[in-house]
Amino acid sequence: MAFNFPKYFTRIVFLGLIASSLRVFSQTNCVNENTAYDPGEELNYKVIYNWGPIWLESGKATFRVGSANIKGRTLYVFNGSGSTYSSYDWFYKVQDVFESFVDSATLRPLTISAIIREGGKKEKHNYSFNFHSKEAYTTITRGEKPVQKDTVKTSACTVDVLTAIYYARNIDYSNCKKNDTVSMSLLLDGKVYPIYIRYLGKAKYKGESLGDFNCIKFSPLLVEGSIFKGGEGMTVWVTNDKNKIPIYIETPIVVGTIKVKLTSYKGLRNPEESRVK
Repeated sequence: MAFNFPKYFTRIVFLGLIASSLRVFSQTNCVNENTAYDPGEELNYKVIYNWGPIWLESGKATFRVGSANIKGRTLYVFNGSGSTYSSYDWFYKVQDVFESFVDSATLRPLTISAIIREGGKKEKHNYSFNFHSKEAYTTITRGEKPVQKDTVKTSACTVDVLTAIYYARNIDYSNCKKNDTVSMSLLLDGKVYPIYIRYLGKAKYKGESLGDFNCIKFSPLLVEGSIFKGGEGMTVWVTNDKNKIPIYIETPIVVGTIKVKLTSYKGLRNPEESRVK
């Protein structure tokens, strides 16, 4: 029972990173300018399970920014992957890969793919967005079951789970006050969910090998029907600079706690003004 965390492995990381990046969000005023990252950026994390005196570093996650040019349109290519270490494969093997193609001029997702392998579960997700009609077309294959195709209604600013991490890093937070809440529309598992985030103010994060950083803290308020049942248990630290890098995530689960820590990074667009010298 103490190892129940793997089935939420990648989603805990992804949702935590989204929470860490959110600032002031308006469904009618979408962000369409990127100042936080460039192609070539790479962020690497380790995932730790904590239960009482037990500490287990059980997996890793990596996020990369690439680029592509298709039919004269310049695109960002976001890639996110999460996996357990091979020593835990005997218990619950996780190998998830997400990829999003995003219009660099508008920061709107165009096509999304995900290959999810968690334990005995194997899924493939493919989404395409039509922002003119405010629809997303989803194709999901779950194991040997018939392919599920659907059309879901979206808002002007709805994004997929991977794009949300990068989209949200460009949202302004300068007018946020402690305990302000902000919202976001997220396409996840073929459905659109509203996500709520509470701004907790500024804090210093004391790191390990990477050192200390001046950060901003957030706690997501997730509505019923999403992966978490609600509450404000998850807390996230993000660098208080133009890069807005998620540094640390902590969230309780049924038994114990999951901690996600940044271990290395490269290709940052902006100076590291949040690092404490």
